[in-house]
Amino acid sequence: MDPINESSGDKQDILGKAMLDYVSKRPFQNIETRTSVAGLDELPVPYLFRDFEEMPKLEQRALKMSKGSVLDIGCGSGSHSLWLQNQGHEVKAIDISPGAIETCRIRGVKNAQVKDIWKLEGETFDTLLMLMNGMGICGRLEQLPKLLGKLKFLLKPGGQILADSSDLIYMFEDEDSEPLPPDHYYGEVQFETRYKDLRSDPFPWLYVDFNNLALHASHVGLKCEMICPGGHYDYLARLTKEEM
Repeated sequence: MDPINESSGDKQDILGKAMLDYVSKRPFQNIETRTSVAGLDELPVPYLFRDFEEMPKLEQRALKMSKGSVLDIGCGSGSHSLWLQNQGHEVKAIDISPGAIETCRIRGVKNAQVKDIWKLEGETFDTLLMLMNGMGICGRLEQLPKLLGKLKFLLKPGGQILADSSDLIYMFEDEDSEPLPPDHYYGEVQFETRYKDLRSDPFPWLYVDFNNLALHASHVGLKCEMICPGGHYDYLARLTKEEM
């Protein structure tokens, strides 16, 4: 399962503190993650600072497809924003983690702001980036249309949303696996994170399969196309406004 998105935004700003330790060359530890489907795992902090050559192919493809003005939603340490900035794009990097935004500024991201996507108004962009399972911020499948509607509102004419996600069905296909949950969509996951002596409260995250993403996108007037599959039940999708 992919590492959690860089903007999980727990109240203690665990990811932000870990990134600031790393970029400031202070002692750091791996971030512990615990999920309702995969149990205990670790997220190496250096992974959040990967350069273009170290990124998964889905992220590389999304960055190369970016055009015009770009909004990097859940920018984390700013790795995607920095690459785009160096390619000459006008980039706005946002995250609800103060530590992440301070990290971005230390690394040289020119326009990085602590901002909740739900509160962003009065601006539109040619490309919206939601990488590292960025759609997960809506938490539950039933909230996905609300998020997609908000993203549509932020698009310029001819704009695009580039997002990756994963289909967690593989975690329930083994004969030794847990059965599919009867009371909710199987891609709805509960996360907890821990860093040093800090521990987050549980928070919901969504991993959405492509068919469900396309279905919910069509309900809000967005066309969804599969750009390419990843190496393990993941994929990159492009969403655009449907022509009238």
